[in-house]
Amino acid sequence: MEELCIVTTGGTIDKIYFDDKSDYQVGEPQIGRILEELGVAFRFTVIPLLRKDSLHITAEDRELLRAAIAAQPARHVLVTHGTDTMVETAQVLASIADKTIVLTGALNPARFRGSDAEFNIGTAVGAVQSLPPGVYIAMNGRVWDPRRVRKNVAANRFEATD
Repeated sequence: MEELCIVTTGGTIDKIYFDDKSDYQVGEPQIGRILEELGVAFRFTVIPLLRKDSLHITAEDRELLRAAIAAQPARHVLVTHGTDTMVETAQVLASIADKTIVLTGALNPARFRGSDAEFNIGTAVGAVQSLPPGVYIAMNGRVWDPRRVRKNVAANRFEATD
């Protein structure tokens, strides 16, 4: 992997909660800080494209994301994204050829103790380096085909649809 291109769209991974009623804002992207603290042995660039909860990501936003990724010279792309509509976005990105694209996020904000953010990012980094070109989702310690996975909201995890 020559350089990892990271595109951030917001989602829970970057949320900042302000009070006990769960009022939040999507804050600055956390992935660059996380990778720097971990001392990763590869170069990366972070492109903060959106700051939205994934329930608010529109078809226009998905097209903006698709165009931004397609325009990048990097062949390895990691996308941080909210989990609620991650599958829909992954399906839109499937039209991009010759790149390995992995979407990941978190079920709890990266700023929270015990967040799954670092684990999911680590899974995504391993996946983006080792998989053939295509689009994948890295969540819950697994790498998923976006055509065969869904978020189980009640269980708060991803699961196979087959």
